[in-house]
Amino acid sequence: MTPDFFVVAHARDIGHGRMWCVRLNTHHILIANIKGTYYAVGGLCTHEDVSLCTGALQGETVKCPLHGSRFSVRTGAVLDGPAEDALMVYPVRVEGDDILISLQTEAGCL
Repeated sequence: MTPDFFVVAHARDIGHGRMWCVRLNTHHILIANIKGTYYAVGGLCTHEDVSLCTGALQGETVKCPLHGSRFSVRTGAVLDGPAEDALMVYPVRVEGDDILISLQTEAGCL
């Protein structure tokens, strides 16, 4: 079964090295543009449920503004604690200027 994809942003709105946060149903999602490739991960830190949208994107890493946990926006992996659990990773497609995300998370990224 093919997952449903939803338009959540426009490529023109997310410049290189920038991030964008959306809420889709009950999911908080952070979208990052890394050298023209878009990645989507959970938008809340897994340590304290703080929004990563107010954090800092440094290369392929997003840093939580509260306690400094760092996560890979490519894989959702924890790079520095205190967080111990990885971020959800969401499939992304780009169609024209539309960025689409599926809520079906990718296996192995939890």
